[in-house]
Amino acid sequence: MRYLFSRFGFYLLAFVAAVTINFFLPRLMPGDPIQSFLGRLAQNGGQITPETIASLEALYGYSTNTPLFQQFLTYLQSIMTGEWGTSTRFFQPVFDVLGRGMLWTLLLVGSYLVVSYGITTLLGIWVAWKRGTWVDSVITVGSVVISSIPAVVMALLMYFIFASDLGWFPTSYAYDPSLDPAMSFEFIRSVVYHLALPLLSMVLLGMGNVMGMRSNMINQLGEDFIVMGWAKGVKDKKVMLQYGARNAVLPMITTFAMSVGAIFAGSLIIEIIFNYPGLGQVMFQAMLARDYPLIQGYLLIMTIMVLGANFIADLLLFVLDPRLRTELG
Repeated sequence: MRYLFSRFGFYLLAFVAAVTINFFLPRLMPGDPIQSFLGRLAQNGGQITPETIASLEALYGYSTNTPLFQQFLTYLQSIMTGEWGTSTRFFQPVFDVLGRGMLWTLLLVGSYLVVSYGITTLLGIWVAWKRGTWVDSVITVGSVVISSIPAVVMALLMYFIFASDLGWFPTSYAYDPSLDPAMSFEFIRSVVYHLALPLLSMVLLGMGNVMGMRSNMINQLGEDFIVMGWAKGVKDKKVMLQYGARNAVLPMITTFAMSVGAIFAGSLIIEIIFNYPGLGQVMFQAMLARDYPLIQGYLLIMTIMVLGANFIADLLLFVLDPRLRTELG
């Protein structure tokens, strides 16, 4: 338990540091949300008066006349109370705007984690078992080449080839706009159809995990307990899956936790290119509008997810790895 409490304390300090950066980072950007809103208001023929500016500053909790430290204290209070402010871009509570985008991002990222890590883990185990053969050479070289393509290039290639030119997949949205959201076969099929190409792009970008699993598996195959299993006449399938793969998967848990931030960053690019209505689209529009409350809300959610994933990984390692419990005990 001492180990778990120490890890929890570490992630709590990391959260405080991330929240501090989250507050100051948008304010280092040029411009401010009030001026951005006033610019759009002026373009639409609206009147700008001192009373209008004062009302906007009161509504969005941002004022150039308020000391930065006081703004920071107000921001911390809003986090604790769940009042994340109002979006200057969508004129709605930040929590509501992020909630709509979160649903589709979690669907995309969750599908990616299941499909990608399932495929790369099985492929890594297989090519390690077949190391030195043509299967090993083709799959390892291919996975490295594919995963080395930048996310934006991969997404654009998939978009222009399969969506724009061939027309096999839709070019935008999470489902057919003519359908009403409901738990019907037609709606679910439309969601899967619109998800397929963004998901395929992310899965291809994650093929580099094959090399990580392959290396872990090869290291396990050289351990004494593997040699002992063969010496006792244990079947190859049991040695590969129950002896080798079971232990080789443990480092992949840490790798997964450390890559959560990169996964969401990659999904942001994918969502923008495919016009997928997730958090990536929300963040993109928030940055264009200098929407401080929405940017801060997005970064806060990402912070919670990344730290939460790492803490869960620590818990899983503690439960699954008896060597860690013995060392800490």
